[in-house]
Amino acid sequence: MLSRNSAVLVVIDFQGSLFKAMHDKDNLLMNAVKAIKGAAIFNVPIIVTEQAPEKLGPTIAPIAGEIKDFQPVGKEAFSCWENKKFREKLEAFSRSNVIILGIECHVCVYQTAVDLIENGYIVHVVADAVSSRTKANSDIGLAAMKTCGAHLTGTEMFLFELMRTAADPRSRDLFKIVK
Repeated sequence: MLSRNSAVLVVIDFQGSLFKAMHDKDNLLMNAVKAIKGAAIFNVPIIVTEQAPEKLGPTIAPIAGEIKDFQPVGKEAFSCWENKKFREKLEAFSRSNVIILGIECHVCVYQTAVDLIENGYIVHVVADAVSSRTKANSDIGLAAMKTCGAHLTGTEMFLFELMRTAADPRSRDLFKIVK
């Protein structure tokens, strides 16, 4: 089970032209924002990536605006792990659980998850906060990650794991997010 002291949230490639092409993008955005707000409540570090930002544009405002000290990591490789700056940021946190959300599920999210697993991380993919251009590709990506050892979770599921008890002093803040 997740612990707020052992987790990092990785937000992959929520960029303008790419985001606009995603299947069920309204629910994708709603869940991603909830996940980011919830992670912030529990002081879970957040790393944001951008795939070829000069071509695909910057992170969309509803995502970027939720992240304190927003400093995305630009990348060319589909897997975030291939980027030295990403690896350095992740390793600096010394946390074993990586919670992933983003796009596209069957490309960048999938390749990142597999590389993280192969490098000793416990990966939790937020299934309702990932997408691809088609539902079929998203489903294929989720199935492949699960086969490789990733844990599938949902936005509310992982946030309540971080909270653990309704007696947590931050529970009211979380309940406002998930309503």
